[in-house]
Amino acid sequence: MDVLSLAGLLLALVALVGGSILKGAGIAGLWSPAAFVIVIVGTVAAILLQTPMATLKRALGMASWVFSPPASSREAQLAQVVEWANVARKQGLLGLEAEVRQQTDPFVQKGLQMLVDGMEPEAIRQMLEVEVGAQESQGLAAAKVYEGMGIYAPTLGIIGAVLGLMSVMQNLADPSKLGQGIAAAFTATIYGIGAANLMFLPMANKLKGLVEQRTGEREMMIEGLIAIAQGENPRNIEARLAGYLN
Repeated sequence: MDVLSLAGLLLALVALVGGSILKGAGIAGLWSPAAFVIVIVGTVAAILLQTPMATLKRALGMASWVFSPPASSREAQLAQVVEWANVARKQGLLGLEAEVRQQTDPFVQKGLQMLVDGMEPEAIRQMLEVEVGAQESQGLAAAKVYEGMGIYAPTLGIIGAVLGLMSVMQNLADPSKLGQGIAAAFTATIYGIGAANLMFLPMANKLKGLVEQRTGEREMMIEGLIAIAQGENPRNIEARLAGYLN
């Protein structure tokens, strides 16, 4: 569980609800079914219109990363590569065949298998870099789904406010409804700007960072596998990959 993300979400709720109470609007002032339909449902509609199905599914699957990022440890990865280098130095590349079956990450398993099969280092690099590039592009496209929601939500909030004011104008003859009507109109703006800046855009940036972090880990693994294929000394491999820890 990512404590910072959880704390951020809770503080966002406190900021909205607490601010509404301190300003005298109360909690009831934040509730508006009409604003919810216009802003949230409208934002989802816009995203469905612009996003391919595969990207949308990937984005929904990645949403959990915000609170529960994929487990990763570059230190553990470095130690694993050095261990493989020692095995290859003592038993040859075929000695890594048992390691292939133990891997749960398809990317690492694929790289190790190519190593065991005796492929040329540059061929291994080219194939794995293509896969890393594709995974990074797909991950960033999924993160941009939430970025798009953060762009559309404020605009739809303005639309909701305009529609609310139109309703107010139709009731100018009844002054008792004007204050309540204007307040309800601006609730849509709060929904749009609040959802964009407190949820959608932060989610997008968090996911982009995680995708870049994962790409860096993949690049570190590629360099380690190539170094093993080239028969480098395990200590030299460890020194080379140490730069990725920073």
